[in-house]
Amino acid sequence: MKQVSAFASHLRLNAMLCCSAAVLLSACGGATTESQQSSTAAQVSSDSGPAVPAPAPGNSAGLPDTAAGTGNAPGTASTAATGAAADVTPQAFELNGYDSNPLESRAGQEEEGATPPASTTDGATRLLAASVATPATTYNYYVSPTGSDTAAGTKAAPFKTLARAAKAATKASTTVWVAPGTYAGGIKTTANGSATGRIYWVSATKWGAKIVPPAQSANNSAWDNRGHYVSIIGFDVDGSKLGTGTKWVHGIYTGGSYNVIQGNRVHHLATTIPCNSAGGSAIGVDSYYKGVMGDVIGNVVHDIGPAGCTYVQGIYHSTSGSIVNNLVYRVGSAAIHLWHDATNVKIINNTVTSSVFGIIVGGGDFYFTSAGANNVFVYNNIVYDNKYGISEQGKTGTANKYANNLVFQNSTYNISLRNGLKASNTVSSNPLFAGYSRTAALPDYRPGSSSPAIGRGIATYAPATDIDGRPRNTSTGYDLGAYQH
Repeated sequence: MKQVSAFASHLRLNAMLCCSAAVLLSACGGATTESQQSSTAAQVSSDSGPAVPAPAPGNSAGLPDTAAGTGNAPGTASTAATGAAADVTPQAFELNGYDSNPLESRAGQEEEGATPPASTTDGATRLLAASVATPATTYNYYVSPTGSDTAAGTKAAPFKTLARAAKAATKASTTVWVAPGTYAGGIKTTANGSATGRIYWVSATKWGAKIVPPAQSANNSAWDNRGHYVSIIGFDVDGSKLGTGTKWVHGIYTGGSYNVIQGNRVHHLATTIPCNSAGGSAIGVDSYYKGVMGDVIGNVVHDIGPAGCTYVQGIYHSTSGSIVNNLVYRVGSAAIHLWHDATNVKIINNTVTSSVFGIIVGGGDFYFTSAGANNVFVYNNIVYDNKYGISEQGKTGTANKYANNLVFQNSTYNISLRNGLKASNTVSSNPLFAGYSRTAALPDYRPGSSSPAIGRGIATYAPATDIDGRPRNTSTGYDLGAYQH
């Protein structure tokens, strides 16, 4: 414990020293000097502008407050890139919490009525959670704003807080069902699932379970997960109403392996913090505790960090895994940012806009490797109306591929790659969203009927459904971005 803490402090100090050099290098984390920029110019893709430094990554990838982890990553096989195990059967979220439909009893369940109902054909249910699949699990616990932390955590006697549920959900093959309502965040989960029995945290209604800062915040993150084989599904993390104490700079952070962050909304986070090297992100998937294969799927991330601050990112990924079907907009720095030990990452069918950087692929400030970001596949994304579009920064490899992306109206440049790489099949047109706005509370980022994003995607690594669970239409082609028309 002490060694880990000392190691974390050392890295934080190095990061701060790096950021002290920002006056000379323009930015930390992948910064280039003038001579380096000159030598890079010949490596920029034909539709690129001049290379610029990446935004600073912050302290040790913007780690949460505590440095104690769960040890090395488990040495077992990864789940599929979408994060869903092959034998997972879809289960519908319920519209009004877990009591809106009777739960079917099953042998082998820890408590009565512990299995959620199977998917139905109800249109509203499909709209809420058609893209999220959860299996029946051996153990099930329930949380409700009307519950009690002295209760048993059953459907009839639910817990009241997420922190109490975290103390109970310690075994593989467990689901924690969270009813709609408002819950204090600042929680930490450390329990491990397994390759055959994950731990699922599920909002019973998509975005119905809202996680907010407590009245007196002791932590700088809404949710700090260190366990392996954990899925966090369907929560609304709202950092807009601050209490006293430590301000949140992290939404959902995970340092474990084979974890899935899916279908959540993380918004209005760290918008009032000072812009300094503390760093942070709405969703962070980190290699600092040797975590691997983290999947970020179908989330909506918006209004993150002070405008123009280089230290707070939207989706920040520093290990292997995937970033698929996400909508990210109005981020003070990068909407999607790979750094540290990031490698072997699929960035597929995301829509990113109204931020400073769109997508950054790079490695630097390494923890356990110095190989740089390689084998990164960036396909079918829409990167629109940012200051910078898609760029490689820091150390990158020659096996990265960029194909079938719509990259347009990024004011400084659209694409800037290294190592002689060039993007292919780039669409350079306005995406013609159904209702685009840089400032509206709820812009409509679906493709309009005449959008050039329709049918322009590549099938390789494309998800079967879009962010709303609509099937990707193979007959008319895969659309670009998070939404299928």
